[in-house]
Amino acid sequence: MEQKGVQLDRETFSCSICLDLLKDPVTTPCGHSYCMNCIKSFWDEGDEKETHSCPQCRQSFTPRPVLLKNTMLAVLVEELKKTGLQAAPADHCYAGAEDVACDVCTGRKLKAHKSCLQCLASFCEKHLQPHYESAPLKKHKLVEPSKKLQENVCSRHNEVMKMFCRTDQQLICCLCSVEEHKGHDTVSAAAERAERQRELEGSRQNIQQRIQDREKDVKLLQQQAEAIDLSADKAVEDSEKIFTELIRLLEKRSSDVKQQVRSQQKREVSRVKELQEKLEQEITELKRKDAELKKLSHTEDHNQFLHNYPSLSPLSQSTSSIHICPLSCFEDVTAAVSEIRDKLQDVLREKWTNPKTRAGFLKYSREITLDPNTAHTQLLLSEGNRKATFMCQKQSYSSHPDRFTKWVQVLSRESLTGRCYWEVERRGGVYVAVAYKNISRTGSWFGGGGSNECRFGHNNKSWAVYCFTNSSTFWSNNVQTPVSGPESSRVGVYLDHSAGILSFYSVSETMTLLHRVQTTFTQPLYAGLQVYHCPGDSAELCKLKQT
Repeated sequence: MEQKGVQLDRETFSCSICLDLLKDPVTTPCGHSYCMNCIKSFWDEGDEKETHSCPQCRQSFTPRPVLLKNTMLAVLVEELKKTGLQAAPADHCYAGAEDVACDVCTGRKLKAHKSCLQCLASFCEKHLQPHYESAPLKKHKLVEPSKKLQENVCSRHNEVMKMFCRTDQQLICCLCSVEEHKGHDTVSAAAERAERQRELEGSRQNIQQRIQDREKDVKLLQQQAEAIDLSADKAVEDSEKIFTELIRLLEKRSSDVKQQVRSQQKREVSRVKELQEKLEQEITELKRKDAELKKLSHTEDHNQFLHNYPSLSPLSQSTSSIHICPLSCFEDVTAAVSEIRDKLQDVLREKWTNPKTRAGFLKYSREITLDPNTAHTQLLLSEGNRKATFMCQKQSYSSHPDRFTKWVQVLSRESLTGRCYWEVERRGGVYVAVAYKNISRTGSWFGGGGSNECRFGHNNKSWAVYCFTNSSTFWSNNVQTPVSGPESSRVGVYLDHSAGILSFYSVSETMTLLHRVQTTFTQPLYAGLQVYHCPGDSAELCKLKQT
């Protein structure tokens, strides 16, 4: 309470012009007190006028009053000075180089509290009072202190620019709208601001939605990283338990298994973390952009809003959608290690040396051609019997017991054993398959066991991946399994016959596993192609160069 009383004393004995303690105080007829020099200087500036008014209440006096020193106030001010209390504002209240100064203050200027868009001036709290008390001034638009008030004035007509020309995309004054901008599409600055404010809010909503989406993606990636770690840890744990049951020869292979699992885990987690980092960077950028838009949206000065709006940087391209990879690869490790107990050196020698890159696969590439004696009569073979194209008209093939008669299929001339790799370039719907030589060649189109017995992937003598525009499906023993992977016109096939491994890949700039089979092959295999029933659909065995 004591401090509050001191504050009241300071305000009571301060001059409302210089805001300092009264010096040689004088009192106007209306009862307000000022420093003698302050009120004289104030009236001297308008001395050509016949009337003089009080700076606080605006009461006018005619003629100019003769002011005498108020001795009682002078004594009270001197007593106040003796207490050590000063009426001058603290240093932080004065305007610095970076602050907006009050346009009314004389001498050392105070910081402006508000700027008036009608007066085109800035006022400290003291000099702003008339805008709160005077009815005409109450209608003025007050905004946060601004150094750019003059940018609101038309340089040609010296008028406040309250219009916006949509034709020329610039602020104009009322005179501009009837002169050089006559006939243009013009609206008030407030109307244009409202329109662009709606656009801004739409952009913010889009950003906020993207932030939410990306935060969800980050959460999914975190979950995937945790799942990868758990799956990898379990694979390592299971592998170690199995390897402890084996003889000394398996100890080295146990180390190899662990190393490959950890290597794959590292690659997968690294991929996830890299994408997570990109998403987090995008979220940071979106939040920064949102803060920028929010700050602009809160600009009270329409003109400043419109000045700054075109300078907004466009949104960067969004990160592409994430792809969550299946975790079956680690489960395959445990299954493969379990089979080591039965296959011993054969599996140990072959299983863990599978290629990891396309260059590694190409070391096992095989030159494969199609066997005309097996080709369905609606398949045209070309490119040295490497390409099969579906034709509406039947081809003039001779009769042969190996020919497929119901499904538009063909087998390779060469048998496949050992380790082999080949690629198929497709157009349209194509089954890429491997099959035993003794697969059935005849069957019914609609229903009946004969149809499945001769169709790739629909029996226990063949395995196939069906590729169409944006989907792939693995078929084996008439069981369908959806597979996921990037869309590509090229399919790679890797066969390790003795190890019982058959893998299908989507081939583009990288290789993505579509499906892997672990089984026991009892006969030599042959590459197979089935071209779906659309004229022009084709499949070609690619020429590959060994590295």
